[in-house]
Amino acid sequence: MNPQKKFHLVFLLVMGAMMIFLMTLVITFVNVGLTENFFRLWMKAFAIAYVVGVPVIFFLAPVARKLTGRLLDVSPA
Repeated sequence: MNPQKKFHLVFLLVMGAMMIFLMTLVITFVNVGLTENFFRLWMKAFAIAYVVGVPVIFFLAPVARKLTGRLLDVSPA
């Protein structure tokens, strides 16, 4: 795997983890509050969301890049 593709894959995994980590934290807190089993519920939500979210990001990132390029009338890098 060339360095640029490797960079993009690792970036996708890290960025996905950070976003999903924070979003599941907030949504779990809003839905259940700071309950006794909050951490278990949050980690369950994170695990499910990560497995679903990262592949979605992988396939939608090129679409988002193209759409952004069209909206701003520039070609993606």
